[in-house]
Amino acid sequence: MRKILLFIAAGFLFYSCNPPKKESADKIYFNAKIWTGDSLNAWADAIAIKENEIMYVGKDYQSFKGANTEMIDLGGKLMTPGFIDNHTHFLSGGYNLSAVDLRKAKNPQEFISILKEFCQKQNDDRWILGGDWDHEAWGGELPSRSWIDSVTGNHPLFVNRYDGHMALANSKALELAGINKNTKVPAGGEMKKDANGEYTGVLKDEAMGLFNKVIPDPSEKELDEYLQTAMQHAFENGVTQVHDVASYGGWIDLATYRRNYSNKKLDLRIYSLVPISTWKKLDSFCKKEGKGDDMLRWGALKGFMDGSLGSTTAWFYQPYLDDPKTSGLNVTDTINMHNWVLAADSAGLHIAVHAIGDRAIDFILNVFEEAEKKTFADHRFRIEHAQHLSQQAIPRFAQLNVIASMQPYHAIDDGRWAYKRLDDARLKRTYAFRSLLDAGATLTFGSDWTVAPLKPIQGIYAAVTRRTLDDKNPNGWYPEQKITVEQALKCYTVNNAYAGFQENKLGVLKKGMLADLVVLDENIFEIAPEKIKDVKVLRTIVNGKQVYLKQ
Repeated sequence: MRKILLFIAAGFLFYSCNPPKKESADKIYFNAKIWTGDSLNAWADAIAIKENEIMYVGKDYQSFKGANTEMIDLGGKLMTPGFIDNHTHFLSGGYNLSAVDLRKAKNPQEFISILKEFCQKQNDDRWILGGDWDHEAWGGELPSRSWIDSVTGNHPLFVNRYDGHMALANSKALELAGINKNTKVPAGGEMKKDANGEYTGVLKDEAMGLFNKVIPDPSEKELDEYLQTAMQHAFENGVTQVHDVASYGGWIDLATYRRNYSNKKLDLRIYSLVPISTWKKLDSFCKKEGKGDDMLRWGALKGFMDGSLGSTTAWFYQPYLDDPKTSGLNVTDTINMHNWVLAADSAGLHIAVHAIGDRAIDFILNVFEEAEKKTFADHRFRIEHAQHLSQQAIPRFAQLNVIASMQPYHAIDDGRWAYKRLDDARLKRTYAFRSLLDAGATLTFGSDWTVAPLKPIQGIYAAVTRRTLDDKNPNGWYPEQKITVEQALKCYTVNNAYAGFQENKLGVLKKGMLADLVVLDENIFEIAPEKIKDVKVLRTIVNGKQVYLKQ
């Protein structure tokens, strides 16, 4: 026994004199103001990274410094967890960065002029796509093919309204799609006619699908180029992960991401969603391929319950003020949606459903409640947009553990003209960020890019100030729904990680988490809220690797 005690004492003495060396970091960012998102350690001065993981967050970083550690002095700048965007159409975003831009058209003449100039620069008869026009910019008159047929030449044209729920086609495109005045309008869609009974070229929601068979799919090479362009744009804006709800039907998008990942050309984290109507295909795919890893994941489905406010296709209980003959569209058959949700949820797939109008939101909440009772699982159901809530919907998000997946920039955009569509009672529950948080709901933020800019800073500004883009609401549009900077940041980090089942790896800066970081040129906690929109991203780090540095 005495020998054993002597041996233990000797070992203890050796350990005391020769403590094990602490592993040194690859990189240490210091002299920073770090908002960690961790409620137990909200602020820090330094962060140490080894490979793709965080080793340490705090003040006393010197013991992690080794001979080969890269030391980065941030000069007192603000660092936060990397921004996660909860809702993008990512590949079309990459395409649109070089496509015709009609968002800047402020009147019909500018609309026509921009298209004319763009078409004249094309050396072939390719389709003209993209656009992102907004008829509310010139008072609400819808465009017509009669405006543009003379300037688009032999180009077939199909350009979206910026919300993606309405488009304009020229006569060439209508001809290729086989559309004439006798064409039947698809269920869940609408096609505008002129005084002579001819279609004007404006199509809404499901009617836009008439062009699926004639607009050519981009090549793999083009898709890869869109992805690389979109990723660089994301990094410039501090986005380290996107939840992508597809641009090209979901499966083409996922194949593009998988191909680039296999070729080691995917530096952005992506959670890829496919259409809910294909849930059986996804179920089989996941059983064969798994659900991906921390860089690229799948296993989630996206459904559509209605359209949009701007296109007067969001589904409400009451009619639109400026179009009393309609209260919107349920773009997916309600029986189909009900059955798909219950079956896909039972298969263990993650479900997110687009719902904007109060009736659409209430309907899908009812379906989610039924699914919650059917299976005891960690569903994390999501309602994408959740823009116009009924009074009873607000507490139900928390009660049913349904995630409100919202895009705050829409509030300062729609707030310029929404009064034409909806009465004050409905507008008071529009983009109800504060009400949802106060009710205990999980609120997450994103952009809906290309509908809105892929710029989390702009989203934070919108949520904190609610100052509309026309500057006519300096104190905020329905200011009672404003939230704090910290709450908005959590919606882009902590909460989005949870919404993607990654709260144990991302969204918070603490030991053992993956190293996704952003550095800003101003401290958004300290500057005046109205100046937040001008803040720039200085650095973006994904998986411990610096992917963007502002020059």
